[in-house]
Amino acid sequence: MTTTTHTLTGKVAVMTGGSSGIGFAAAQQLVAAGAYIFSTGRRQDALEAAVAQLGHNVTAVQGDIANLDDLDRLYRTVAADKGVVDIVFANAGFVELLTIDAVTPEHFDKTININMRGLLFTVQKALPLMKNGGSIVLTASVVGVMGLPGHTVYGATKAAVRSFARTWAVELKDRGIRVNVVSPGATDTPIIDGQFATRQQADSARAAFAERTPLGRIGRPDELAAAVLFLASDESSFITGIDLQVDGGLAQV
Repeated sequence: MTTTTHTLTGKVAVMTGGSSGIGFAAAQQLVAAGAYIFSTGRRQDALEAAVAQLGHNVTAVQGDIANLDDLDRLYRTVAADKGVVDIVFANAGFVELLTIDAVTPEHFDKTININMRGLLFTVQKALPLMKNGGSIVLTASVVGVMGLPGHTVYGATKAAVRSFARTWAVELKDRGIRVNVVSPGATDTPIIDGQFATRQQADSARAAFAERTPLGRIGRPDELAAAVLFLASDESSFITGIDLQVDGGLAQV
């Protein structure tokens, strides 16, 4: 489901992790609302497939947000093609389930480098191009406020993203740049499959999260994308510093 209103006509958006799941659903809705997006991700084939499906108003720039050279190349492309940024959707993330007894330095470093370091520099490097009055949307997770086994490092990084938004909302207020967080609950994306060895295990996890969620199901990517569109647009013009938890009540009751 995509919006048919054109609330973002003429706006330029930069999006990380835009080739699948919540990121791709958000790309669909932002383009449908009139935005031109620059989408980045690690897998060239997935990016090309996403661009083909979107059809227009999109430029794909392959890159890894944990690599600052790749981020510089992304913003050089944006600067050369459009010269400005109105919206940043810092969405790329990494999750690997390990309990505290199994956490390795490699797991810690990779999770931190993508979910915190990469996200921070995604935003920092956008700022010279950002117009006053722009919008920054960060993807966190309700895991940042919950205690879920296996999410020691991941949960900590998502709590950090929430903290980033509070600080940046104050630091950027004089430029009129709003900074907000969208926190998904359990959402039906390929990330769930990637956490388990078999499809059967992944489906069992989906069922378990659905049972635990007050609305009785897990979320759809388009439902998260609608929240992103709201926070990116002037529909949320008096909102900054919030954590919009789109979770069917999972972390709320």
